[in-house]
Amino acid sequence: MTLEQKRILEEQDVSPELIRGVERFRETYTVDDAVRSRVVKPALPFYGKEVLEMAIAALLEGQNLLLTGAKATGKNVLAENLAFLFGRPVYNVSFHVNTSSAELIGTDTFRNNQVELREGSISLCARYGGFGILDEINMAKNDAVSVLHSTLDYRRSIDIPGYEKIDLHPAARFIGTMNYGYAGTKELNEALVSRFLVIDMPPQTENSLEYILSRIFPDMTERAREQLSGLFLDLQTKAEHGEISARSLDLRGIVAAAQTVRQGIPPFLALQMGVVNKCFDTFEKEIVRDVLSTRIPAEWTRKDVFA
Repeated sequence: MTLEQKRILEEQDVSPELIRGVERFRETYTVDDAVRSRVVKPALPFYGKEVLEMAIAALLEGQNLLLTGAKATGKNVLAENLAFLFGRPVYNVSFHVNTSSAELIGTDTFRNNQVELREGSISLCARYGGFGILDEINMAKNDAVSVLHSTLDYRRSIDIPGYEKIDLHPAARFIGTMNYGYAGTKELNEALVSRFLVIDMPPQTENSLEYILSRIFPDMTERAREQLSGLFLDLQTKAEHGEISARSLDLRGIVAAAQTVRQGIPPFLALQMGVVNKCFDTFEKEIVRDVLSTRIPAEWTRKDVFA
């Protein structure tokens, strides 16, 4: 574990025993040079002691995780940060209604004048001891995810017809994410859910938002950090009350807007790109613009955001 990673955990008062457990895990399981490029530092940090401790403890015990909750609660951010924290290569699988079992475990291909298996993301993750991030897992059909049953339970193996069985590397873990209410989503099969430990992600708080912004933008002014956090929380409240949809509830959009301010774009215009214009309903767009106006003055410039 790097000093930066350890410091991030210690700043959030994560249990020292769990930190030592992660360090032992990294020492025990090295990364194959062939997939070292898949160990990627996340763009956003994750903040939340309780969630981090639950997730780390589960992964150290060889369990798989299912992260549930509303939009913008940091499900994918947590999954990426856990993979980086444990020093494992990442295999992302974005599920959709047409995802097939062949895409997950592999399919036949003709190579070197013979039929060979072109392994899928799940097979490669199993072979190299990666962290498989199963994004929007509740969008896939049951017959597609059913191939994961033996991978996710005590058998920890993939039996591919016509080929040798693949036993999971001892460091391999799978982290599923799911949102409720999106088009194309459905309830997960009970047999699949039983193979995960489930964490219901809490909504963002003022502390978590200011922590994230201060980590990404150490030179951001205190007032700008407070107002951007307040903007997100105001939109989150309106979305919870059904006044607007969750389209504008986009922390990545706020971060991206702040990055464009560095290039001289006025903060109000930047946030219209990152937040307001993600609403396609005229009435909703006006509501979001009004919220933005109460937080970010139109006359603000780059100097008001970055010291």
